[in-house]
Amino acid sequence: MGIKYRKSYKFALKSSLVIVLFSAFLLITLQYLFFQINWLLTVTFTLLFFAFCFFVLQYRVERFIYRRIQKIYKEVSILDESVLRNQPVTTDMQTLMYEVNKFATDKKVEIESLKVQEEYRREFIGNVAHELKTPLFTVQGYVSTLLDGGVKDKAIRKKYLERADKGIERLIDIVNDLDMITKLETNELKVNIQTFDIIELFQNVFDLLEMKADKKDITLMFDKDHYRSIFVNGDREKINQVVLNLVDNSIKYGKDNGTTEVSIESLTDKKLLIRITDNGYGIEKKHISRLFERFYRTDSSRSRDIGGSGLGLSIVKHIIEAHNEHIYVESKIGVGSEFSFTIEKAVKK
Repeated sequence: MGIKYRKSYKFALKSSLVIVLFSAFLLITLQYLFFQINWLLTVTFTLLFFAFCFFVLQYRVERFIYRRIQKIYKEVSILDESVLRNQPVTTDMQTLMYEVNKFATDKKVEIESLKVQEEYRREFIGNVAHELKTPLFTVQGYVSTLLDGGVKDKAIRKKYLERADKGIERLIDIVNDLDMITKLETNELKVNIQTFDIIELFQNVFDLLEMKADKKDITLMFDKDHYRSIFVNGDREKINQVVLNLVDNSIKYGKDNGTTEVSIESLTDKKLLIRITDNGYGIEKKHISRLFERFYRTDSSRSRDIGGSGLGLSIVKHIIEAHNEHIYVESKIGVGSEFSFTIEKAVKK
């Protein structure tokens, strides 16, 4: 397919005008000095010479641009010829330079974006492999021991099967979390907005994690007595996952004999701010900006000993953003951490 032109005559017009004006001035001067001025001849010559200059210059400009662009297509592989051919090629040099520079800039941004994505993909695959490797090797070790004769000992058989089962559960958790975050990122997982009681939801999570908190003597509490219901709009199941993850993390990384406190306050007429605060070890400032990245851990060895897929906070962030809300984190070493998120108030009927 040939190149389509969006013709511009400004260059040829201006250049021809300058040449003709100079030539006409020179012709009139020579006639004045050596002959009698013939205005009919002068005007005729000026018009014909202007037409001649204009068409020659316009033709040469188009030929010049056409050949140069063809050369660019052939020699510069980074330029996508099909993209440039989608738009007519202008013969105006200033406009052409702007379009080519814009195209080059866009391609440079695209290349940088691809480099970042490739680095992210490489890091992600490495993290997935690392997360899966530990439970897989654990299960493999227990199963191999049983196959080598350990299955005959009832005590060893029961203990190793239970440990292998825990390893399989962790693998399932990782796969489920990966599936969840993939659906959230691709908008395949729809948010089912409904009205529910946020106090009741927190109380259910407290009941579920009560035994886990008791093992570390951590008290789960509201900042004040919440006997009345507070209704919000959101996907109850997914907000429950957010609350469960944040409260669970406060227990995992909290100090013994500590507290996890929940406060609910009115942010605006339409929004509530939910705070989950602990008095645990806290998070260093350098880690806070990356907390919601997939598989990011502030202390890899300690975090893996505690368990989890490493995807929890990333899922939390995606769920909150799927509700068009915001999540925040504040922390201080030795004082504790506070995770907070906004949620829409339910309209009172």
